[in-house]
Amino acid sequence: MSPTILRFGKYRFFFNSREEIRKHVHVSTSDGTAKIWLEPAVALRDSYNLSSGELTEIIKIVEERKNEFITEWNLHFGI
Repeated sequence: MSPTILRFGKYRFFFNSREEIRKHVHVSTSDGTAKIWLEPAVALRDSYNLSSGELTEIIKIVEERKNEFITEWNLHFGI
């Protein structure tokens, strides 16, 4: 199960339910994907087929909503 936690423009932010324990969020568009660490600091883990401009925009969104994403992570994973 991959619950959507935010739709923002063309971006879908979500978790993969059975993955590693380090807090992170996945982002997808019709063009590509990215994985962003939430802790200890917001950082790009990897991406596929997204431009540097898109990645900059995605990182900015994650930084602005980091606390919201961590709260959603904790609720989803029962922490």
